[in-house]
Amino acid sequence: MEAGEEPLLLAELKPGRPHQFDWKSSCETWSVAFSPDGSWFAWSQGHCIVKLIPWPLEEQFIPKGFEAKSRSGKNETKGRGSPKEKTLDCGQIVWGLAFSPWPSPPSRKLWARHHPQVPDVSCLVLATGLNDGQIKIWEVQTGLLLLNLSGHQDVVRDLSFTPSGSLILVSASRDKTLRIWDLNKHGKQIQVLSGHLQWVYCCSISPDCSMLCSAAGEKSVFLWSMRSYTLIRKLEGHQSSVVSCDFSPDSALLVTASYDTNVIMWDPYTGERLRSLHHTQVDPAMDDSDVHISSLRSVCFSPEGLYLATVADDRLLRIWALELKTPIAFAPMTNGLCCTFFPHGGVIATGTRDGHVQFWTAPRVLSSLKHLCRKALRSFLTTYQVLALPIPKKMKEFLTYRTF
Repeated sequence: MEAGEEPLLLAELKPGRPHQFDWKSSCETWSVAFSPDGSWFAWSQGHCIVKLIPWPLEEQFIPKGFEAKSRSGKNETKGRGSPKEKTLDCGQIVWGLAFSPWPSPPSRKLWARHHPQVPDVSCLVLATGLNDGQIKIWEVQTGLLLLNLSGHQDVVRDLSFTPSGSLILVSASRDKTLRIWDLNKHGKQIQVLSGHLQWVYCCSISPDCSMLCSAAGEKSVFLWSMRSYTLIRKLEGHQSSVVSCDFSPDSALLVTASYDTNVIMWDPYTGERLRSLHHTQVDPAMDDSDVHISSLRSVCFSPEGLYLATVADDRLLRIWALELKTPIAFAPMTNGLCCTFFPHGGVIATGTRDGHVQFWTAPRVLSSLKHLCRKALRSFLTTYQVLALPIPKKMKEFLTYRTF
């Protein structure tokens, strides 16, 4: 889609007939994820099942007949030599999903230890956070269970790997803690982060691996150091529970989404609130008295850092351009719970309370040279380092995202 066009529904995946589990096995899709290289899509389809779906890398990555095939409930994605769809039975309701980056060479020891028959090569893994506090680690290529991480006392709501490939995993739980695990050390728990007073809904690691943000149904958001695992600061500004957070690709911005219907854009280095995006009611037929009608569920940055996507309870997926205060596009979606961008751009995946996944067109733009330069510089310079540069004030304002 071009900037300004409405998102089009490309395809929709629906769960097959519900499995005969006990009544507690809900059908919601609380989490969807693309692998960092864009070759796999993971879908927690409810009923304790995660589907691993191969994703083509070509530009035309929604294959012909994809929609019809997905609706028929077939379990195989066919293609010449392509990997097949896998079904992971987690035995518990799945809340959080995270793919590892492609691991760095030292991580090979883990896979060699668990699978002596497997060649000594790095592999992609998927972490699943479960209802009983367990975290299961799966090898994507084979669908084999590699590790079971125990420690949390309640639902593991969200998971995040460090983007560096070090196989450090952060988990966020309803037991009000975050835990840090090292998969290179056979899943050893290396830190417990305490301080939240409510369920921890969301955790996000900055792309430069320096910071961790956590949102816990409180009005404030916690920023932690990923080097010392200590609290850096609390960000205060929301009027209700914060439920979702995400860093920009250059780590220079942090967005948080709240039940107060606002997304706040922060400078994570200074703690400064840069701007708010308000989710106003679009459908006049909806009841004004329901204050939760626009409660936010999820927010995420696009891979080039120029757009945001949000999912709210008013049945809309919104796409925002970074420099504008109103959405550039809307798409109708019922019961949305989560959203994520395809890592190479052009597609947004959303998960719903009905267990469905929908794929939407997302804006495709060529980043300006200015933005590319800013992104490159901000990937290794903090706000304070930019402000100390001997350059004109206007340039500093642009580099620190103060020119909205």
